[in-house]
Amino acid sequence: MTISEAFHLALQHHRAGRLADAEALYRQILAVQPNHAGALQFLGVIAHRVGRHDVAVGWIRQSIATDPANPVAHYNLGEACCALGRLDEAIAAYRRALELKPDFPEAHNELGAALGRQGRAAEGVSAFRHALDLKPDYVEALNNLGVALAELRQFDESIRACQRALQIQPDQAEAWSNLGIAFQGQGRLDECVSAYRHALQITPNCVKSLNNLGNALKDQGRLDEAVASYQQALQITPDFPDALNNLGNALRDRGQFDQAIAALRRALEIKPGYPDALNNLGNFLRDIGQLDQAIAAYRQAIAVNPNFSEAHCNLGNALDDKGQFNESVAAYRQAIVLTPDDPRPHFGISFALLAQGDFLRGWEEYDWRMKGADFPHRDFTQPLWDGRPLEGRTLLLHDEQGFGDAIQFIRYLPLAAQTMAPDLPIVARGQALPDFDVYCPLMSLPRVFSTDLSNIPGTAPYLRADAAEAAIWRQRLGGPCSSLKVGLVWAGNPGQKNDRHRSMRLASLAPLADVPAVRFYSLQKGAAAAEASAPPAGLELIDVAEDLQDFADSAALIANLDLVITVDTSVAHLAGAMGKPVWTLLRFLPDWRWLPDRSHSLWYPTMRLFRQPRLTDWASPIADLRAQLHLLVQSPVREV
Repeated sequence: MTISEAFHLALQHHRAGRLADAEALYRQILAVQPNHAGALQFLGVIAHRVGRHDVAVGWIRQSIATDPANPVAHYNLGEACCALGRLDEAIAAYRRALELKPDFPEAHNELGAALGRQGRAAEGVSAFRHALDLKPDYVEALNNLGVALAELRQFDESIRACQRALQIQPDQAEAWSNLGIAFQGQGRLDECVSAYRHALQITPNCVKSLNNLGNALKDQGRLDEAVASYQQALQITPDFPDALNNLGNALRDRGQFDQAIAALRRALEIKPGYPDALNNLGNFLRDIGQLDQAIAAYRQAIAVNPNFSEAHCNLGNALDDKGQFNESVAAYRQAIVLTPDDPRPHFGISFALLAQGDFLRGWEEYDWRMKGADFPHRDFTQPLWDGRPLEGRTLLLHDEQGFGDAIQFIRYLPLAAQTMAPDLPIVARGQALPDFDVYCPLMSLPRVFSTDLSNIPGTAPYLRADAAEAAIWRQRLGGPCSSLKVGLVWAGNPGQKNDRHRSMRLASLAPLADVPAVRFYSLQKGAAAAEASAPPAGLELIDVAEDLQDFADSAALIANLDLVITVDTSVAHLAGAMGKPVWTLLRFLPDWRWLPDRSHSLWYPTMRLFRQPRLTDWASPIADLRAQLHLLVQSPVREV
């Protein structure tokens, strides 16, 4: 058999998948003709196919040394280098193949894929388009183009590329999965879930599609289904770090912090230095108050990926939690350098500035909240009011966040009213709005009126209870008595992101039970109100919460109390706005409005502040409050 005949037979074996037979013949050829370029190249191709990529690179480089003008050999070298993660070498090989053969669609496609792996999606798009110019029905290139366009957030074009691939090959699971990614980027979650399910009907054990389906279900708030999808992916591929990372996020949202952290740590065992998992681990550690460990995790994520804007922002959040405001501002500013239009680091800077009492600069940054995804947006076509005289124009003031925020900042209404006509209609939420010319959220009014520490407006009381309703409660409570009448609130809205730190259990207030001559009234609403049925031993607690249907009812009761003791929730603002004595229990590093190291509030002159000295330590402020309550009861003049 001649060398030519042996090579032809080897190629037949190769194409038929009889790789061992083909390899044996290639080696026989090389024993006779050591520089046979074809045998060298295809030995490399076989080595690449069976996963021996470093061996493949050696064989193919020998082939190229013998025949440097063979574009296919350069293409195959690129394939082997890609498999080894040597992307610069792969890109150079593909480019050389295209210099030798510009009409080589597969080389254009693989060049685009390698560029994409380097984060060069825009260059990848150009390469994929070249491939499609040469081969319009090239499904793999259409798929890759769809992925690259989605990375560039060009979702409409991404969808068109994926749908074109599916027109050519309807049972292409990868195209369905990529279509789901594009739909997810547009927030079209129902279509996204449907696309992923199509992909899974074709390839039920595709862990990538199962992972992506879990992400879409999580975005829909279907946490149990999301967890099940991640777990199914992990049953197929237990060492899938992306699914472990995403499972951790979903478990966190279900409040299963220990399991969430375990999933993330497992992801990091499999893939050390995984920036997304390190960032998420930092978030979870911050949730449970392990701030030093959280900061370390964020810093490690940034060390691996210095351009990880979200990790810089989260580092700022954790530093804020420790009261290290100068360092937090530096972290936020680095995030802004990387992503100038992201409102989150600007909002973080506003917190750091406001918490330090730097109100004027803080208000300017605080307006970035209106660009955030979590902000309750109002789609008004009218302009935002800048504080200039209205001169006959109508101003709409609207609430935007929590009830406590609305109560605190409604104090600005008289200032704004100075620029308005005397008639000030109030429109309830859900009612049709009247015509207006400009608008302003309540929490932007401090910026409009240049509020600093010296000119906070609205000396309390600026809200009052309905006199008739207050009289009903006065009769119900029995009028004056020797016991101090004290309202209690121990928990806020559990949906608030920091509620687990600001709220407590009623049992935590057990030390107040031995204070004599005090009658406590439960003002607690929500699920925590059930605790009032079994108060701590010795605590005389009268549960009236069922009769408090709205803030008007609460105000009528509070008007007849001597004191309100509450965590940082809307009742604290209501009592403060009414000018009633209110003692507020604050978590370690509370919201900016309470400022650090103060025992009284600048916003509410009748409010005293009792602060945690460290995270989760309610015993210390409650002990201080108990001592002050003893003194108050014993004082002949009860100055609260």
